Amino acid sequence: MKELVIYTEGDIENILLVENGILTEKYKDSKYKKRLEGNIYIGKVQNILPGLQAAFVNVGENKNAFIHLKDVLPKVDVTKGNSSTWENERIEKILKVGMPIIVEIKRDSYNKKGARASTHINLPGRYMVLLPNSSFVTISQKIEDDEERKRLISLTKEILPENMGAIIRTSAVGKTKDDLERDLKELIKKWNDIINIKFDKQDFPKLISKSNEMIDKLLLDLIDKDLKIIHVDTEEMKSIVENKVKLLDKDDIQIICDIENVMLKYNIQHQLDVAENRKIWLKSGGFITIDKTEALTAIDVNSAKFTGKVDLENTAFLINKEAAIEIEKQIRLRDIGGIIIIDFIDLKDDKHKKELINLFSDELKKERTRVQIEGFTKLNLLELTRKHIYSE
Repeated sequence: MKELVIYTEGDIENILLVENGILTEKYKDSKYKKRLEGNIYIGKVQNILPGLQAAFVNVGENKNAFIHLKDVLPKVDVTKGNSSTWENERIEKILKVGMPIIVEIKRDSYNKKGARASTHINLPGRYMVLLPNSSFVTISQKIEDDEERKRLISLTKEILPENMGAIIRTSAVGKTKDDLERDLKELIKKWNDIINIKFDKQDFPKLISKSNEMIDKLLLDLIDKDLKIIHVDTEEMKSIVENKVKLLDKDDIQIICDIENVMLKYNIQHQLDVAENRKIWLKSGGFITIDKTEALTAIDVNSAKFTGKVDLENTAFLINKEAAIEIEKQIRLRDIGGIIIIDFIDLKDDKHKKELINLFSDELKKERTRVQIEGFTKLNLLELTRKHIYSE
């Protein structure tokens, strides 16, 4: 059973996801921090960088957004082995300084870097993500039933307008054509509102569609996935959440004003404190450490007090399996994005390596975001990438 816990501390709104009493995701939202990711702008091409095959786009914020040529050309369906031909194009032939361009911010600005933008607009709905500038249909890899995959793809293709694409979400499983069509109509209406905005040379760059707040994103993702209770700290927040749930046409979710009780019931503060630690102990006596840098996140597995009962290889394999389960939990809980390098205890048996990756892959199926395992390097480091859900 999934439960959301929402409470404020000063200017910070905390949003926690609890599954069967275990804290699995946590987010903080400050009303003073301006977030750009997911926003859609009518931008103005500020300058072209031919050597980088890129450009800077003025979106009306403090820093210009960076856009690469491959994010300007039509998107291709990589799941079918298609590849972009951007290497044969030139950015200066497509974009001109001063021209208007509709872009979505894909990655927020941080430190000294500006935001990353793309013309590949994604409009998330309850059962699908509309791709108004693409023409292919793809489906979540988490939907494993072949017949259901074929059914959903067929239904989606039937109702999609020409020259539009979609990503079918896991929440679409078992839904009817009418369900999908209702969701699609809302998304198409949103897109039409965006492209029909009138502006002149003095009226851009400007924001034309603001990204959903974190609560809205979580509700959209979880409303059809065993979400049963939402705990809030004030009657005002209860009313806000009730209205949001009502808009999603869901009437079997309890919304309760009982933060103190649920915090004590699941010992949430302790779970939050542990989630801030660099070192996480494993039940066997081993531990993992998590170190974030600007370029990547490094995770190290250490056997520590665990010596095993057989031999070094099996001892390493046992602790690596326990560590893999804990690492998936910590990656999700901390919403770690970007490149992740895991230094498991060295395994010499290729069979053990394969089993470890399979175990880790199964654990990653719990994720609500895209994770790609690249495999072991020559130095026996496991590489993966993960798209964060919500940057702090």
